[in-house]
Amino acid sequence: MAYFHSLLFFSLCNTCTCQSPGAPSYRSAPHRRGGATSQGLFPALQPHIPATRSAAHLETKEDLAHFVVCHVSAQSNRMAGARVKFLSVVGFSLICLKMVASTKTAPEIPTIDQAYSKISNSITVEWATVPGATSYLLTAKDGNTVVETMVANSPGTVTGLKAATLYQITIRSISPAGRSQASPPKQAKTVLAAPILQVSSPSSDSILVQWEAVYMAIGFSVSIMQANGLGRIWKENTTNTSLTFTSLDSGTLYTIKAYAWNANGTPGDDSTCNQRTSPGTPANIQVSFDSGALKASVSWAPTEGAFNYTVMALSDSSRLSCSTTFSSCIIYSLQCGTKYLISVSASNDAGSSRSTSAVTLKTVACAPGRVAIQEDPPGHLSVAWSNVDLGDYYVAFVKSDDGLEVHCNTSLTQCNFLSECGFTYFISVFAYNKAGQSPLGDVFNYTTAPCCPSDINPVLVSSDRVEIVWSPVRGAELYETKAVDGFNVVECNDTAPACTLSALECDTKYNITVYSFSEVRGSNTSCTSQFITTAPCSPEIKNISKDDFSMINVRWQSTNDEATYTVTAQGEKGLHQCSSTGESCILGGLPCGSVFSVTAVAETPAGRSLPSYSVPLETGACCPLGVKLYRLGPNGIRIHWQASRGSANYSTDLYGSKGIFTCAPSAGLSFCDVTEIPCGDVYTVMVSPVAETGLKLTFCPKKIYSVTCSGSTLGMVIYRGKRNVE
Repeated sequence: MAYFHSLLFFSLCNTCTCQSPGAPSYRSAPHRRGGATSQGLFPALQPHIPATRSAAHLETKEDLAHFVVCHVSAQSNRMAGARVKFLSVVGFSLICLKMVASTKTAPEIPTIDQAYSKISNSITVEWATVPGATSYLLTAKDGNTVVETMVANSPGTVTGLKAATLYQITIRSISPAGRSQASPPKQAKTVLAAPILQVSSPSSDSILVQWEAVYMAIGFSVSIMQANGLGRIWKENTTNTSLTFTSLDSGTLYTIKAYAWNANGTPGDDSTCNQRTSPGTPANIQVSFDSGALKASVSWAPTEGAFNYTVMALSDSSRLSCSTTFSSCIIYSLQCGTKYLISVSASNDAGSSRSTSAVTLKTVACAPGRVAIQEDPPGHLSVAWSNVDLGDYYVAFVKSDDGLEVHCNTSLTQCNFLSECGFTYFISVFAYNKAGQSPLGDVFNYTTAPCCPSDINPVLVSSDRVEIVWSPVRGAELYETKAVDGFNVVECNDTAPACTLSALECDTKYNITVYSFSEVRGSNTSCTSQFITTAPCSPEIKNISKDDFSMINVRWQSTNDEATYTVTAQGEKGLHQCSSTGESCILGGLPCGSVFSVTAVAETPAGRSLPSYSVPLETGACCPLGVKLYRLGPNGIRIHWQASRGSANYSTDLYGSKGIFTCAPSAGLSFCDVTEIPCGDVYTVMVSPVAETGLKLTFCPKKIYSVTCSGSTLGMVIYRGKRNVE
C-alpha cells in the first residue's frame, strides 16, 4: 500500500504545477502508465518557473519538497469510475497542501564586496552578511578547475589554490531552507609564491642566501636580523636569485626573510629561515708539551657560537688531531725529533672557521742511536753516538754495578770516562733541547776487562818447576799463566789463583805473565810481566879420584853460568863437603875403609839445583894396628899386624942400611915373612894397604925396629920406641 501511495504521489506531482516564491516552477514530462496519461486526468496542470530562478537551480530533493505548490483541478467526469479517481486526487491535494504549509524561503544571494590574495595558495573574499544564512559556499574557478570552501561568515578564504593565478570567485549563502544561487563572479589573482631559500655561511662574517626563480616575479626583497631580536635589520632588494650579507657577527644565529614581487609591485608570500654564521678563528693559542708522555695540551680562548673545536698537528710525515667541545684538547702519540705546526679551528652547524696561524712545536729529540762503546786503552772508556734531529746537546750517563754513576754533558757526539777493571757499566745517552729530555733509548752494558793479578809470588819448587800464587781479582773467571823464554812457551790455565809451571829449563830466564780472563771481555792483555830465572842445572859428576888415602878429587860437568857447586860425600861416618865455582873440588879427611855417596849441587841466586846423580865412593883400607916383628931364624923376620875393617891387601916394607926388604902376604893373611934379612941393623917398618889398582898407599905410620944378631934365633924384635919416621 505504501508503494502505491508513493507512485500515486509522484504521478500526481508530475501532472501538477509546483511553485514557491522566489523559486522556479517545474513541469515534469508526461508519464505514461497502463496506456493512460496523467494529461487525461489533470489537463489543467501546467508547469510554471519564475524568471528569478532557473530550472537548473532545483538540484536537490529539498528544492522540490520545500518549494512545490500543487494546484489540482479535477475536470474529467466523462471516464468510467470518475468518482473514485476524484477522491484519490482530493487525498493527494491534501497532502500537497500539507507540504506547502511546511515549506520555508531560501536565503538571498550574497554580493561580493572584494576578493584579494595575501597568500599564494588562497584568496580571501569579503561580502555583506545575508539574513538567515548559516554558512556560505565560496567557489574559485580556474578554467576547468573548481575549488570550493564552506565558511561561516565574512571574510572567508578559499585555500588550495595555485600561486600567481587568476580565479573567478562566486559565493552562495546557505540556510536550513537551502542555498542561494551563486553570486555574480569576481576576479582575483593569487599572489606570488614564496622563494624557496637555501642559506649558508661561507665565512664567519657572512651569510649567502640563494633561491630558485619564482613564477611571475620580477624582483625580490631579502632581510636579515639576529634571531634574538637584538641589533639592526638589513634589507636588500634584488632581481637576482642570490644575495650575500656581510659584516655579520661570527657564530651568531640570524633570521632571514624573503619574498618576491610582481610587475605591479605586489609582494608575494615570504619565506623565513634561520642561519648561523660560522664561528670566528680561535685566539690566544697556548701549547704545553709533555716530554715524558710525548703529548701536547693545546688551549685557546672560547669562540662565540662554536659547537666544536678541532686541533691539527701537522708534520712532514704525520697528521694528528683531536676534537672537543671545550677550550682545550690533548694530542697524543707525538713523535720525538719532529717539528709540528699546530692550528685550531672552530665549527658549528654553519661550518668551520679558518684555522689559526700555526704555532710551531718542536718535540724532544729522539734518543741517540748507534751507540758505540770502546775501552782503549784499558781504564779509559769511550762512548760515541750518532747525531739526532732537534738535539741541542747530549748527556751520557755511566753507572757501574757497584752503584757509582758519572755523566758528561757535551754538544759533541762522544764522551770519555775513566773506568776500572772488572766492572760492568750501564750506559745510556739522552739528547736535550728546549722541549726537554729525549725518551730513554737502549741501555747498553759494557764489562771492562778483568783486573790483572798484582801480587804474583813465584816459588821455585825445583829447577824445572815454578809454583805461582796470587790473590783473586775482580772480574776474572779464569787465569792463564805463561812462561816465555824467547822461543818456548809453557802455560797453564786454572780458575784458582795458583798455577804450577813444570817442564821448565833449568838455569833459564823466563818472562812470566798471569792473564785474567772473562767470557764477556776475554783476556786482559795489559797485565804486566815479571822475570824469573830457574834454579841452576844439576851438575854431572864425571870423575872421582883418590890423591891419597884421605884426599878425594871430584870432577863434574855443568852448563850453568856463575854457579857455586857443592860436593857432598855422605857416609856412615858423617858428611864431608867441598865447594867450588869451577868444575872440581877435593874432599879431604875422609876416613879410611868407609863407603860414601857423593853428589854435587849447583847454587845461584835463583836457587839450588837438584842433586846430581850420586856416585858411590869407598875409601881405602886403614893402616893396620899392632904391628910387631918376630925372628924366624938368623936371617928371617915375620911381620904381624891386626887388619882394619874391610877387606884390603897389604904390603910390608923394611927399610935398612943394608937394603929394602919387601913382602906381600897372601890375601886374607895378616902377616908377612921376610927371609934373608941381615941382622944387626935398624929397620924402618911400614905396613901399607894396597888399593885395588895396585897402588900402595904410603900414609900409614912407620915403626923402627933394631934387629940384633946375638941371642936366640927366635924371639921378638926389639922395638926402638918410634911410631913414625918422618
